[in-house]
Amino acid sequence: MTPLDDTPAADGFGAGGRAFETLSAREAQEALAEEMTEMTDPQSAAEGGEEPGAAPTAKETAEHLRMAEALLFAAAEPLDEAAIAARLPANADVPALIEALGQQYENRGVILSKAAGRYRFITAPDIAHILEKEKIEPRKLTRAALETLAIIAYHQPCTRADIEDVRGVAVSPGSLDQLMEIGWVRLRGRRKSAPGRPILYGTTDAFLQHFNLESVGDLPGMADLKAAGLLDARLPPGFSVPSPADDLADEDIVAVEDEVEFVTDFQPEER
Repeated sequence: MTPLDDTPAADGFGAGGRAFETLSAREAQEALAEEMTEMTDPQSAAEGGEEPGAAPTAKETAEHLRMAEALLFAAAEPLDEAAIAARLPANADVPALIEALGQQYENRGVILSKAAGRYRFITAPDIAHILEKEKIEPRKLTRAALETLAIIAYHQPCTRADIEDVRGVAVSPGSLDQLMEIGWVRLRGRRKSAPGRPILYGTTDAFLQHFNLESVGDLPGMADLKAAGLLDARLPPGFSVPSPADDLADEDIVAVEDEVEFVTDFQPEER
């Protein structure tokens, strides 16, 4: 018995319900061949074992979940639902898969995150600190910053105008900002006798620790600088290296922490 022997065909109708009596001999032959091909071709799996509209079985859902998980882990950038669906079988329920993955990874070391409609795995925020690595990157000071630091160290406490007077050029805001960011220079107070009560700058304990100094009084003097080759042997008459001091007992200096509000800085003193 052939596969077509048990196919019902009654009243001149084929298996597909077409009336062969109304067709010409050639048309009937072609229609019969088409029906035989449909009946004998193993397409029950529909090119992939799944029909686009068929709901996935529990086994298929578990496999789809593994596929979606692998896609999100391996992706170089976040994926949206369309990108995930393009890689999964046609009957995969992508929104349900994403929801299931989110629940599975809710309390794990990595979690499923959504941003701008795209999904990706990220480190759980509460343990992200263990992945941080602190690295000290040495930064070279500019020549202007080094000169500014030297002037502050030997002339402290000094104002920006004092620094510019010694250097002969305007002080770049970036130089002072860099020195304060490093922690070698800080605000020491204000000079009361100068117009506008300008800020006074001085060195910090971090400066002393970095250069292995007990106090600013241990900074090298003229003889030390000459011996180190940092000063010309023929210096101009009257040249001297100041003796730095860290004393703020001068009555002309008001400490920053003792200041009143900024608006009162420019009010005339009552007599």
